[in-house]
Amino acid sequence: MSSSTRRRRFLRTAIGLAAVLVLSVAGVGAWFYNRLNSNITTFDAGGVATERPPSPVPASPGAQVPVNLLVLGSDTRDNGNNSLGGGDGGVGNSDTAILVHVYADHKHAVGVSIPRDTLVTIPSCKLADGTWSKPRTDQMFNSAFSLGELPSGNPACTQNTVEKLTGLRIDHTVVVDFKGAAAMSEAIGGVEACVPNDVNEYGIHLKKGLQKLSGQSAVDYLRARHGIGDNSDIGRMKRQQAFLSSMIKKVQDQGFSLPTLLPLADAATKSLTVDEGLGTASKLVDFARSMSDIKLSDVTFVTAPWRFAGERVRLVQPDADTLWKLLREDRTLDGHSTSGTGQVTGSPSPTAPGAPAASTPLTPEQAAAPITVVNGVGTSGLAGSGAQTLKARGFQNVVLGANEPGRQHTEVAYDPAQKAVADQVAALFPGATAVERPGTDSVTVTLGADYQPAGGTKLDAASAPSPGASAAPRAGPSTPAVPSGVPTGIAENIRGADTDPCANLTFG
Repeated sequence: MSSSTRRRRFLRTAIGLAAVLVLSVAGVGAWFYNRLNSNITTFDAGGVATERPPSPVPASPGAQVPVNLLVLGSDTRDNGNNSLGGGDGGVGNSDTAILVHVYADHKHAVGVSIPRDTLVTIPSCKLADGTWSKPRTDQMFNSAFSLGELPSGNPACTQNTVEKLTGLRIDHTVVVDFKGAAAMSEAIGGVEACVPNDVNEYGIHLKKGLQKLSGQSAVDYLRARHGIGDNSDIGRMKRQQAFLSSMIKKVQDQGFSLPTLLPLADAATKSLTVDEGLGTASKLVDFARSMSDIKLSDVTFVTAPWRFAGERVRLVQPDADTLWKLLREDRTLDGHSTSGTGQVTGSPSPTAPGAPAASTPLTPEQAAAPITVVNGVGTSGLAGSGAQTLKARGFQNVVLGANEPGRQHTEVAYDPAQKAVADQVAALFPGATAVERPGTDSVTVTLGADYQPAGGTKLDAASAPSPGASAAPRAGPSTPAVPSGVPTGIAENIRGADTDPCANLTFG
């Protein structure tokens, strides 16, 4: 056989092997694509309200527009979820709701948690028999999901409720059940999360500390409320925000590679219910790709400004309306326009409004000094606002202490060895009294009625709630002006996605 004949035969063989390989890969791709398509469950678009907020208009022809994604967590025990959550079957409620606003630059995002106990107006919603309910006022927000007792819940009703509440048009809605949370956490090899204390309540067993959670333990962490932190739904939302941040970080650290994305896509699509706009694998892939430029440091979580109203929650005004207005106008939380700048920040400015700028830089030892912030008034979220002020200054080791209502004046207590740190801290709280207290483990800031939160109004003795009382929501206009700083109700509820997963897991 001549050498030229051998070369031609080898070339034909190589081409044939390459063709087989390409066809095999294409076949696997098609098989996996079809598998993902068959996994996806959609909800009926006929339940979405016909009267809706307008879609955003591009700043220029071909320009990108903001995107609003509503993520709901269903606590249904049907379809095998009872093995993860315990209890009997049923539609269940949506105890987790996060409205994700992706800015028009598609490089920054804000996730707004809406407390499940918030009293809202549930608009007319489509029921299982095809009729529409009448609007209902002063209803718990999470009950919208179960309205009509549809077998898989009523995500369209929750979407209608959020649009009514915020004036934002929801582009996509995604529902995740217990199985979905378990499968996705397992698919990426676990998620780093911080458990504030040992938990042994209602069949949930978790050990205190920073650890990797997946499957059942991840579900337990996300749904636990009793026996962990402050036993509140608000505290649970803080932990859910921290968990989602860690999950985003894990995926980004692993890279958007096939070994990472294929198992995650398979796990996710098996347990997600989505709107028809995300109802195919290609639509989901396109949507995920459009979000791929968002860095963890450019994601901010915020809980909608809230106050207790008996056993329920009401949104604080005018701060809540300010938040919705900022998002409708695609502005940052401190009121900056995002159009044409290429720069968006969802966090407060380096020095919180209302606090004096401290010119002396902190030493590494001062930055790491332990500081405890105590709510001495009783207004929920006050200690969180003080902690934000300290962190904005550069203090890194800030924790919240137990509430001590009834304090009229702000106090900074310190061991004499920490006087330099205490002086820096006291400068951030005008009018605070510095008190030497030998043996104190940390510099302790106890906020009194004279404390003026960032961008807020000082509480005087007459307006300070009595010990144990809930603060009444503030009244205000429904369309406030865009603020120059971060409103108090927003600032005290902010959590950066790149925050230490053990930081601020309760409210103060």
